[in-house]
Amino acid sequence: MSLTIKGRPLKLSLAWLRPPAAPADGSMTLFEHLKELRYRLVVAALAIVIGTTAAWFFRSDLIDVLLSPYYQAAADLKAKNPEATLQVVNNGIASPFTLAIKVSALAGVILTSPVWLWQLWSFIVPGLLAKEKKWAMLFIGAATPLFCAGVAVGYIVMPKGISVLLGFTEGGVTNLQDINQFLSFLMRIMLVFGAAFLIPLVVLMLNILGVVPARYLSKYRTYVIFGTFVFGAVATPSTDPFSMLALAAPMTILFLAAEIIAHILDRRKARRAAVDGDSLLASGVENDVALKQLDADDDDADGTRGSGS
Repeated sequence: MSLTIKGRPLKLSLAWLRPPAAPADGSMTLFEHLKELRYRLVVAALAIVIGTTAAWFFRSDLIDVLLSPYYQAAADLKAKNPEATLQVVNNGIASPFTLAIKVSALAGVILTSPVWLWQLWSFIVPGLLAKEKKWAMLFIGAATPLFCAGVAVGYIVMPKGISVLLGFTEGGVTNLQDINQFLSFLMRIMLVFGAAFLIPLVVLMLNILGVVPARYLSKYRTYVIFGTFVFGAVATPSTDPFSMLALAAPMTILFLAAEIIAHILDRRKARRAAVDGDSLLASGVENDVALKQLDADDDDADGTRGSGS
């Protein structure tokens, strides 16, 4: 028995899984952009769901890994203040299930980062020229390790930050740390570090696409570096300078590297444009000479016909 709606047969189709056809010239209507966005979001969400499902079977090991910075910070505090009492608790009936979902989702986002980063780039590609699409693989090839490196740095610097924060615990006071709140805090920091490491790459890609010239990067370099350290101070949890430097220093180095590459690419574009301009000028001169020669030949022919008559 087939399904029907108001007497019409209902056909199940997976055609929506195919990406929308991009116009040859890259121009798209608003409806086509929304259709493209819907497709990219669906594919990215499906990938994250699959990654989350796969990580679900390893959730216990993942929780132990994510709690390691806290236990390390707690051990450092115990060595300095043996009277400090620290305990990790899980409040609420549904809290263990929520914890497992959060940890699995974080692992799913990290594992499937190549997929959703590709979908992000592919959403931009239809508006680009064909010669600019070659940078897609470069973007994905660089974005994935940079994002994962940022997540790893955020995880590595957390024990120092947590140790500073726990150091304010007074003697005789029991510090009860809700595991859900702590892991939510840790996951936010890791994702912030991962996203921050992508900013210099985005700047470089904007330069490649001709949106941000390298001279602007040099002009506003001081402001960008200052903003990077301000962002590092705001985004990191602790009051120690180590956590801020752990985020700001790599971002500054990556930005400077992006600026150098942007200058190299802009010089190549300038040389290529100069060569093309010389070729156009040379062809224009040749055309002028040819036209003058044709005019001279026409004048000679007219003179010959006049003398013959």
